[in-house]
Amino acid sequence: MSPNAAIRESARIWYPEVIKSAAEGSAELRVTAAWVMGQDNQSPEFHMALLKQLTDANPMVRRNAALSLVRFADPSGQDVISGMLAPYSMAAPRSGTLATRLKPGDVINPGTLVAHVAVSGENVEMRSDVPGTIAQWTVPDGAQVRAGQPVLVVDPSPEMVWESLRALYLIGQKADAPAVDRYARGIEGMPPQIQQQATLTAKEIAARAVTGDR
Repeated sequence: MSPNAAIRESARIWYPEVIKSAAEGSAELRVTAAWVMGQDNQSPEFHMALLKQLTDANPMVRRNAALSLVRFADPSGQDVISGMLAPYSMAAPRSGTLATRLKPGDVINPGTLVAHVAVSGENVEMRSDVPGTIAQWTVPDGAQVRAGQPVLVVDPSPEMVWESLRALYLIGQKADAPAVDRYARGIEGMPPQIQQQATLTAKEIAARAVTGDR
């Protein structure tokens, strides 16, 4: 038995707890569990739990689950992975008056407080779901908004783009080519390795399209 296999075998006692956290834990635990389960791509229990996480309410859970599924040679999360290359739209959590805290160009992480919505004298926090850079507010500060109304657009972080491109190198389809090509041409503010990976991913997708492989 290899050292890595021995480590996995000794860790199996904790697998039920990881799977339970993936389904019932806090958002932070579910995000972590989605990553942990990708470390053993020989576990059918982890595979099934990751498939269920693709419908999690938290976008970071869905993203980690989709990326981990690639380790299982399972492209079920392809749409989630492709979406990591696109701007992310955030909605108002409640109906009320929007009070923005941050401005376009500000870098945010999951949990960053970006705004409040005043509802009957109560300030309801609006926190970021994903990492990235604020691209624009689609409604002005002080506007009346409805619950679920899109109010903020977030450009993806370099880390999310990098992970997406690496995964699409393996599972990307012809439909992903335009988004990948955009990064291959270079985007201001993105590190050079993003353009390099995008170029490699675009070539691999094109080759698969010719051969008919995934």
